[in-house]
Amino acid sequence: MTVLPDMTEAQIRRYARHIVLPEIGGVGQTRLMAAKVLVIGAGGLGAPALQYLAAAGIGTLGVIDDDTVDLSNLQRQIIHRTADIGVAKADSARRALGDINPEIAVRPHKERLTAANAEQILADYDVVADGSDNFATRYLLNDTCYHLKKILVSAAILRFDGQISTYKSWQGGHHPCLRCLFPAAPSEDSVPSCAQAGVLGALAGTLGALQATEVVKEILGIGRSLSGRLLTYDALAASFDEMAITKRPDCPTCGTR
Repeated sequence: MTVLPDMTEAQIRRYARHIVLPEIGGVGQTRLMAAKVLVIGAGGLGAPALQYLAAAGIGTLGVIDDDTVDLSNLQRQIIHRTADIGVAKADSARRALGDINPEIAVRPHKERLTAANAEQILADYDVVADGSDNFATRYLLNDTCYHLKKILVSAAILRFDGQISTYKSWQGGHHPCLRCLFPAAPSEDSVPSCAQAGVLGALAGTLGALQATEVVKEILGIGRSLSGRLLTYDALAASFDEMAITKRPDCPTCGTR
């Protein structure tokens, strides 16, 4: 990360509720202000995650999305307005984040993440938050973050259920990666999309806010990391459950064999 900046009086007022937390304080807040976070997708998960990361004072927020705002997005993608229909989601996100916190830098990447551009885009960020909606992108992010030694906070939602975990298997030890949990991607036909199966709008806010929380924790090095654990949420039952993720020696990405 870059050199930690000094805070102005206005910044002290803006982040006062963070600064009074012993776990964050002024030093922690300046770390957030120096951090660079890339959010994959300005959709259901990315929208709330971006809002809270901007409000937290993350110094540089990148958002990659090649889509435009559609009327059907507005049920859950709360960063966008009705007036933004037809606008590139990355541009709409930049406008919204600037309204929340004009002091941060927002970098819109109006392109699709591919094997050809993944390393170049991810290289300049400290932490990656995955809010993508397909397995190909998730596996690409997992492998790229492993090779670039980037922390990956990944979440997924469908219908009334959500899940989230943090992957940093490049640190060694017990830390697994996404392929340790899902060695092979299921077929596209076996897992319906949100458009096919539906999704509760507020569920996206719950998991997106959790992503922002875990990103902040990883930047500051506070609390217990979700690495090695998969946290699941059932909105209908109003319950959270936790499952341990074991590092696989034969993992094609981070395994030792």
